[in-house]
Amino acid sequence: MTPPPAQRLTDQAGMREGDGHMARRIALAIAFALTLLTLWALTHRYQGFSRDGELYAVQALARVEPSLGADLYLKYTSQDRYTIFSPIYAACIKALGLQKGELALFSLCAVWFLAAAWKLARKLSTTDEAWLSVALLIVTVGHYGAYGIFSYTENYLTARSLGEALTVTALAIHFSGRRPLALLIGVLALFVHPLMALPGVLLLICLWLPSRLAPVCAATGVFATLAFALTATVVPLSAQIAAVMDAEWLEVVRERSQFLFFKYWTTTDWEIAARPFVCLTLTAMVTSDPRTRKLCLCAMLVGACGMAVGGIACTVGPVALLLQGQAWRWMWVTAFVSVLLLAPTLGRVWRDDRCGPLCATFLLLGWTYPVLDGLVSVSAALGLWLLRPYISVTAGKYLKGAAGAIGALVLLWILANCWTFASAPIPESGRESIVIGRLREVFGLGVPGVLLTGLIWRGIRKSRSPWAISLVCTLLLAAAAWILPGSVKQLQTVGTAAEIHDFADWRAAIPPSSTVLLLPTRKSASFAWFTLERPSYISGGQSAGVVFSRATSLEVRRRSEVLLPLVYPDWKILTMILEERSRRSKGDSGASSIPEPKPLTAKALVGVCGDPELDFVIAKEDVGFDPLRHTHPGGFKNWNLYDCRRVRSEVPAA
Repeated sequence: MTPPPAQRLTDQAGMREGDGHMARRIALAIAFALTLLTLWALTHRYQGFSRDGELYAVQALARVEPSLGADLYLKYTSQDRYTIFSPIYAACIKALGLQKGELALFSLCAVWFLAAAWKLARKLSTTDEAWLSVALLIVTVGHYGAYGIFSYTENYLTARSLGEALTVTALAIHFSGRRPLALLIGVLALFVHPLMALPGVLLLICLWLPSRLAPVCAATGVFATLAFALTATVVPLSAQIAAVMDAEWLEVVRERSQFLFFKYWTTTDWEIAARPFVCLTLTAMVTSDPRTRKLCLCAMLVGACGMAVGGIACTVGPVALLLQGQAWRWMWVTAFVSVLLLAPTLGRVWRDDRCGPLCATFLLLGWTYPVLDGLVSVSAALGLWLLRPYISVTAGKYLKGAAGAIGALVLLWILANCWTFASAPIPESGRESIVIGRLREVFGLGVPGVLLTGLIWRGIRKSRSPWAISLVCTLLLAAAAWILPGSVKQLQTVGTAAEIHDFADWRAAIPPSSTVLLLPTRKSASFAWFTLERPSYISGGQSAGVVFSRATSLEVRRRSEVLLPLVYPDWKILTMILEERSRRSKGDSGASSIPEPKPLTAKALVGVCGDPELDFVIAKEDVGFDPLRHTHPGGFKNWNLYDCRRVRSEVPAA
């Protein structure tokens, strides 16, 4: 039956209204996505082969250039044996080259992580709160553990990048109702990075278990770990899984990786570890969603178990397997969940008439305002919320005024820093224009990024004009196109086709499996690995594998003793830290007692070339022995390549 004309007009109007609503939703999504892209570009800088990014790159490159497998870092047991990430990375290198392959895979993991985080936040909150949650993930640093070494928003590529993206994806799928698939993805992440994926799997299991059973299982696991550690220590077992580190191995591990041992953690490190627990406690108190409350409790349970197992690992034995497991890194999940739920928590707290605005201010500043102690600030927020029943309406008005005053002080602080930045030199040049450099300094303060995101979000949400939203999208796209190239620019030239071509003379003189020493040794491995594509003799990065292999640790010590006449062992990080603390406590402003690298001499060259594991030495000094001098323009112009075989053959004649 044909509907009457009035009904047809009503239906058509409803369809047009529905189409307009859908178009507005799409436009808003594009605007929010561009806001996040611009925010990331302003607050992050891709660091390429920095820190662990260098190590994962050589692990992958060794699958393309097998001669690199003879390198000290890969020669014995290394973390490469516990991941399927290297073959994936190697495929990208084969397809795109080293630097482009690394950037492509890094970009994929970063976008994947943030998209999965948005999906997870959307399952637990509103669409607007999900966008703000991702913005806070971008702005906050994401550190966990000690010495600021690790964070879940690293600006270089590692297996952690993919493992974290898979773990957050599994959590999002879990809250979508597909629990078996979520657990399957979590298990898959174990093959990418077991240390990072294990807390995700444990969190999924806790979420699946009844609320009363999860703590019992967690406590059982901790006590079982303690029993295992005590048994392995008291009754030495022949099994490799129960091996206890001996004194020689332990000394090198303690010097190189002091962050594994709680006794060397600073007060700041413990505050960073405690802050997520305080925030999740507040979130669990203010939320009305039982799923969110259970997620908070389970995330805290996983983090607490990780800290307990980490304490056992560094005090009992220590058992090598437990120390290598670094269970304290389970805290990344706790820290991630606390920031992910920060936006909905702020929204619920803010609406409280008694202490809401001040409580929300303390909570937000605890994550984004470096001047305040983060733990003290979020603890103040929790304390205010606990005192809420005792706060009168009149007192609440004064607390609102206090929140406004704090906000004004923060704005004045931002303006003062902007004035300081305007007259200070740019900390890093060669990447982008001075204007972008200044903007980065401002947004690096944390609070400006939150303010910008909030203003854009509020403006486009209240706007009913599609033209206004389109204009905002155009401006954001232009800003991203202007800023992003500098954010992902790789300043290092190692591994590029141009640099490999420039050093064709040295590459031709060095057989593929020969080890190369670059003096001074600090950060020298990248040049040997990625430009010369040869094994490095020793560097600070290579010593990162000492916790996984006794043979590696002893060889690192032996090679550093060979070089002792020239350079102080840079793997003795703990000694450097303690020496610096001692100087500060005494108010000593003089030079460090740790010796600086010494120039190469003929005698020193003969000494280091006496090690049969060393084949070639690169140094600026010309000390004879007919070196191959590099004549191309650049940082290595007039540097010399010494063949240790020639040095060893000429020494008896001399």
